[in-house]
Amino acid sequence: MPFVTALPKFSFSGATLAFGQKPILRNISFDIPAGQFTCIIGASGCGKTTALRLAAGLYQPTQGAVLFDGEPMSAPRADVAIVFQDYGKALLPWRTAFGNVSLAMEAGGVPKAGRADRIEELLALVGLAGQGGKYPTEMSGGMQQRLQIARCLAQNPSVLLMDEPFGALDAMTRQGLQDEVLELVARTQTTVIFVTHDLEEAIYLGDRVIGLLPHPGRVGIDVPVNLPRPRDQLATREEPEFLRLRRELFDFIKGSEA
Repeated sequence: MPFVTALPKFSFSGATLAFGQKPILRNISFDIPAGQFTCIIGASGCGKTTALRLAAGLYQPTQGAVLFDGEPMSAPRADVAIVFQDYGKALLPWRTAFGNVSLAMEAGGVPKAGRADRIEELLALVGLAGQGGKYPTEMSGGMQQRLQIARCLAQNPSVLLMDEPFGALDAMTRQGLQDEVLELVARTQTTVIFVTHDLEEAIYLGDRVIGLLPHPGRVGIDVPVNLPRPRDQLATREEPEFLRLRRELFDFIKGSEA
């Protein structure tokens, strides 16, 4: 019987993107297997968010290809959900938490009769049990970001694309949400591409960290994160391997900005 390897969930193959005469990304190539938590780092303006938008099907490469399960990622898909940094703009302020999660189900054609139990289940999953009647303006930043994640999970995605989702939060809230996301991903085996400026966050969350060089964006470093799971906010960050990776990535960022 021939040996068969599973297709990568994503495959960037020489992906290049330019807006007019301005090159944004050049010759981006890497595969992301299903279930992997991949973090993308880099200096400001290196194209991290643009690469995420290619993965989402929001942009199309001007050269090369971005494949999803072996097929061109030519348009957004219901099974690929995006968690934005600006949760305040991502949520509908005139809808309650329940109504915001319901929105994803409405878009997916889920019958109204089948929504309520699932919405309550998702709110509980992200730590918002009993908060369904609140409006986003009545919630803290951390609660709003949990709500955005719940709405994304209502799509039943196989992939979460996360664009600096915790960047605007205080340190303690950020760490709490990091652990909640890791627990969700471990439970669902979701594939994640996570963009961040925070090197420690990338190491703490990821199975792998890809660093982009700027002007135009291109892969400059691609390192595995060989740290045991589950991870701990104190013990993991004190591991010699964590400290080694932090130094390696810091040197990369510093060198790319020179």
